[in-house]
Amino acid sequence: MTLVSDEVHLRRLTVDEALLKLDKYLNDAFMAGLFRVRVIHGKGTGTLRQVVSEQLAKHPLVKSYRTAGYGEGGGGVTIAELATK
Repeated sequence: MTLVSDEVHLRRLTVDEALLKLDKYLNDAFMAGLFRVRVIHGKGTGTLRQVVSEQLAKHPLVKSYRTAGYGEGGGGVTIAELATK
């Protein structure tokens, strides 16, 4: 059994690479029984944050998501709550 981390790092990836990695990660995290994950996209230009938000909004395994608060990574991190099995 492979252990799945509670966070995925997307910084320095292209949009296409990030979306592929995020989709695979969300499926793996769901199958591993995780209920909350951290998506680390960095601050940069905001492009990755925007496409991550769009992907999370329509992903069937994501119940809700929000920008991380102070002490959680702030604008460089998005917290996603996953659906239950």
